[in-house]
Amino acid sequence: MELPLQVSFRHMEHSDVIEEMIRERAANLDKYATDIMSCRVVVEPASKHHKNGNPYDVRIDLTLKGEEIVVTREARQRAESKEIRVAIRDAFDAARRRIEDYVRRRRGEVKVRIEPPHARIRTLVPHADHGFLETADGREIYFHRNSVLNGGFDDLEVGMEVAFAEEMGENGPQASTVKPVGRHQHKYNPKPTE
Repeated sequence: MELPLQVSFRHMEHSDVIEEMIRERAANLDKYATDIMSCRVVVEPASKHHKNGNPYDVRIDLTLKGEEIVVTREARQRAESKEIRVAIRDAFDAARRRIEDYVRRRRGEVKVRIEPPHARIRTLVPHADHGFLETADGREIYFHRNSVLNGGFDDLEVGMEVAFAEEMGENGPQASTVKPVGRHQHKYNPKPTE
């Protein structure tokens, strides 16, 4: 890392070997984001007791354009933190993942879950194995028995809320899949009638 890097050892002896390891890992972060403005790493023993090895806490503070990332790996979070090299590796791995998230957000690549549209069952024609949905904007969508997930056609009722996937059929829009929506979800908002 060419940008300012500050390494601190608290309540412990300074170690050139550990500092070099931190410097190498910090330099590696430049591969994931070129706009890291500063990096501060603090390593300290979690306690003053030396009975079963001394677990270590590692904190990394990164300043990037428009954001600060703080990663803390505390010994009480992970049993492996007793080994200082493992604690440092885990902290830098977490920092790398957070930087990757930052870069995706900056590029606008954050995955957004798109909910399928919702509608209500308007008409059921059981003897003909089909029905019609009414969408929130008042459109009518045909669906067939085979479009209802998990073979649930016979469990449908007029007025029931469903999620659906729409496609264009030979005679207009139709639902390729229909799935009943649980009672706790209410996404169907019909246009107010005038």
